[in-house]
Amino acid sequence: MAEAREGTPVWADAMFADVEAARTFYAGVLGWTFAEPSAEYGGYTQAYADGKAVAAVVPPMPGQEGPSQWCLYLSSPDAAATAERIRQHGGTVLMEPMRVGDFGTMCLAQDPGGVTFGVWQAERHRGFEATAVPGAYCWAEVFTREPAAADAFFPAVFGYGVRQMADEQMDFAVYGFGEDRPEIGRMTMRAGDFPPEIPAYIQVYFAVPDCDRAVAMAQEMGGRLLFGPMNSPFGRFAAVLDPQGAAFAVIDVGTTEGGMPAFS
Repeated sequence: MAEAREGTPVWADAMFADVEAARTFYAGVLGWTFAEPSAEYGGYTQAYADGKAVAAVVPPMPGQEGPSQWCLYLSSPDAAATAERIRQHGGTVLMEPMRVGDFGTMCLAQDPGGVTFGVWQAERHRGFEATAVPGAYCWAEVFTREPAAADAFFPAVFGYGVRQMADEQMDFAVYGFGEDRPEIGRMTMRAGDFPPEIPAYIQVYFAVPDCDRAVAMAQEMGGRLLFGPMNSPFGRFAAVLDPQGAAFAVIDVGTTEGGMPAFS
């Protein structure tokens, strides 16, 4: 697998108080299968789509109990250097770079607006073995109440360019490496659309062959629909809350509607 460019999304995981329930839910909604939990690494359990590693679930470590939340990891050739840039540009390092066996080095951080994300310096574990296929990671968006701070922070840390969508109804931008390399999106959480108790976060999108069927299955298994399903030029998508409170989105990239928006 080629070395991922710095700032590329390379992995996603989430902590769940009830890992077995999480496994059952995501197996039903996304079709995942799971490896045996790794006792050496706190019960860390990789998820697979069609035999390819696409994410992981893990029980919380002692003292880290809290609401379940998906975490997106961005690639770095040097996690310690990235952690220093995070501090320099107003972010917070929540967990200092920590070597994980011979798999790689990770750290956890927040941007100035409180968006939590991970940094991954790969060694043996290179990250996603598949993307943009059913059950796999497809896209992610930073949801923030401080868009100007995010637009300054993420490019300063990861070298992204910023392109703003030309839409008066929505404040949306993409971070990436030119027009052909968008990596993540940025959405402004407007007061009327998001209750104040919902914190800033990164929403991870998983690809599905049928958005409506995935939403119906999520609801049948105790999840809650937050938004959608709706059509877009990028696919038919919906945002869902799983039974343990972790938000994520599903998208059918084969069902599109409308022309691609303009970006400046």
